[in-house]
Amino acid sequence: MKGYEIMKDVEQILEWSYWKAVIRYGHVGMRNEVSVARYLVMPGDATTIDVISLIEEMPGTKNRAMVSIRKIEHLAYLTGIRSEKEDFFLQSLFDGQKAL
Repeated sequence: MKGYEIMKDVEQILEWSYWKAVIRYGHVGMRNEVSVARYLVMPGDATTIDVISLIEEMPGTKNRAMVSIRKIEHLAYLTGIRSEKEDFFLQSLFDGQKAL
């Protein structure tokens, strides 16, 4: 029974895709900006365009704020989320709120 539960959990994990996006915040174009890596989880069939659409809706981002976007593995996503929580810029940007 336990093996079946593990396989079910693995199947659920495979339904999602994980992304690392480096996004510029601040006054982009005025050389007064900060690039921050953000880690996102999307449905498994999500494309880069879907990720860009999500990023454009995030608070603090502007047009052409994306530096890079790439698909990553689940473990890299978990490690990235931990580093996001330790990022001083994101802490001040969201002032104790959960980062989107």
